[in-house]
Amino acid sequence: MLEEVERWLVDRSWSADDRPLGRLLERKRASGATISVVLPALDEEATVGAIVEVIRRDLIEGLPFPLVDELVVVDSGSSDRTAEVAAKAGARVVHRDAILPRLPAVPGKGEVLWRSLLATTGDIVCFVDADLRDFSSAFVSGMVGPLLTEPDVQFVKAMYDRPLGDAPGQGGRVTELVARPLLNLHWPQLAGFVQPLGGEYAVRRSLLERLPFPVGYGVELGLLVDALHTVGLDALAQVDVGVRLHRHQDGQALGRMAAAIYRTAQLRLSRGHLIRPALTQFERGPQGFVARTYAVDTEERPPMLEIEEYAVRRVA
Repeated sequence: MLEEVERWLVDRSWSADDRPLGRLLERKRASGATISVVLPALDEEATVGAIVEVIRRDLIEGLPFPLVDELVVVDSGSSDRTAEVAAKAGARVVHRDAILPRLPAVPGKGEVLWRSLLATTGDIVCFVDADLRDFSSAFVSGMVGPLLTEPDVQFVKAMYDRPLGDAPGQGGRVTELVARPLLNLHWPQLAGFVQPLGGEYAVRRSLLERLPFPVGYGVELGLLVDALHTVGLDALAQVDVGVRLHRHQDGQALGRMAAAIYRTAQLRLSRGHLIRPALTQFERGPQGFVARTYAVDTEERPPMLEIEEYAVRRVA
């Protein structure tokens, strides 16, 4: 590991317990910073309501003043009751297609995160996946903590244990097989991140609006790499929030995720042309193995600062 990364691990890795809620409220009041929490959601009726309720209970209601100013669920086309459950629990629900309607939406998590910048106003934007179980508000307070107390920090990722069933520490298979080797080989300054692909992170809006967003699964790796090149390693940090429990993808879905992440890395390494932006996988059918080919996400959204509607809102 680079000496720079060893130093960074000491200086920029914290625990959520390091910054009590009372201290964060004091810093928030003194700074005047506003905080938006965004949950991208697709068919998450089983979990999204509980997450919203915990954030409202612990970080909005019953405090001298709220730590979280906006709690927004961006629904990307759920076929279940995700939107209804989230709204009943107290979130503001916005449909992906209602944000920037002049630009047709494409499928993908990154697309939802990118559009959420137009649906929120907070100085700090905190992203939380909507499929988490046994959710703790320490995810949010832990991630926004360094942004309230450390002026030089601009991007904070959560780190946690990811059990796979009853096996501790076995989650994050795409991280270990794809993302971590890519980062160690090509961006060794990022080798200290425990969960580089984690969907929980908080970022200053002033940085997010300057970054391009891969529209699909590559968004977490793309944002992390681009943030490194934009603001440098010392502006990045991570916070231990304990354990993350969530729904696990099957092997086929993980393969598609891995392809999108590799494509995101490849583009940043060469800015070149992909010869074949597709992934062929095999499934056993009645007559033997059947080949199925899936498109790999190849589109990226530009920095939000380049979008006319966003620029108009800033001026207003």
